[in-house]
Formats: sequence, C-alpha cells, structure tokens
Amino acid sequence: MKIMTRIGPGGRVVIPATYRRKLGLKTGDEVVLALEGDEVKLLSRRAAVRQFQALVRQYVPEGRSLVDELLRERREEAARG
Repeated sequence: MKIMTRIGPGGRVVIPATYRRKLGLKTGDEVVLALEGDEVKLLSRRAAVRQFQALVRQYVPEGRSLVDELLRERREEAARG
C-alpha cells in the first residue's frame, strides 16, 4: 500500500494512522530511518532489532552466547587484575 504525504516544517512527515497501527507505533515511539539508494525506509524499533539480530546470527552459530563469552572474559580480566 502506498500513500502520498507532504514534507512539513522542519522536515516533518506525517505517518498515516493506518500505517502506525500496522506497525504498532504510538506517539513518542522511536523509529529507525534507513537510506537505501534513493529510498528511505522507516522501521519500527522492534523490526530494526530483528533485522540486526538476523544479521548477527549469520556470523554467530546457534547455541553460542556472545553475552556469556563477554562475561567470562570480564571475569577473567577481573581475576587477573
């Protein structure tokens, strides 16, 4: 679904209510804007996090916890220090 809108003062763009409902956005929510070529993509914070998690998952095998690794490294540093 596409809709026309205008750029207002200060570069503001109104996101139509139907789009906000579909994305689960409310007043004050943060969104992510991504410039892709000559297009601007608007993502909910939740969608942006999911995309980032999928990107990281390509390089981190299932079952490996980067958090656990970081905590282990910090504990080892603290023990040495």
